[in-house]
Amino acid sequence: MTTFLETERLVLRRFTESDADHLVALDGDPDVTRYITGGVATPRAEIVEDYLPAYFAYYERFAGFGFWVAEDRAGTFLGWFHFRPQPHDPPGHVELGYRFVKAAWGLGYGTEGSKALIDKGFREFGVERVYAETMVVNTGSRRVMEKAGLRQIRIFHQDWPYPIEGREHGDVEYALTRQEWEAAGG
Repeated sequence: MTTFLETERLVLRRFTESDADHLVALDGDPDVTRYITGGVATPRAEIVEDYLPAYFAYYERFAGFGFWVAEDRAGTFLGWFHFRPQPHDPPGHVELGYRFVKAAWGLGYGTEGSKALIDKGFREFGVERVYAETMVVNTGSRRVMEKAGLRQIRIFHQDWPYPIEGREHGDVEYALTRQEWEAAGG
């Protein structure tokens, strides 16, 4: 397994085919997917045939960007992060995202990993702007974004393919620029 990044408590590594069961369990928990699919589980076939191949493709196309398994130092699967450019993003702009098993919620892993990815992106990969999005009502995710140093930029509305409670309040974008990161002591 290829380690991408280590923090005090986390190891971020590349996904492998053997991570399918972890993803099925993660995306099968309705509390975990509440603000993503309205609690609808992702079918195993979709994870194996679509998700994992897409994650692997990032490693081939982009140096330093992609989807990363988050494990504790003992090797326990906690969830994942993504740190990647979207097709519509200008050069140097990357999206930060994360998803964790419930047992890892509220323990600071999201903030710890997000800060480390942001720092690595600005220091090593020429990132100019990091952004993250979530639903306005997803206060846990918003708290992680704020603790990681991102600030709220806007509230917007988008169509969701699933009926998700709270969607009428919209979505929120948080961001941090290189200049802001440097001014904060990055």
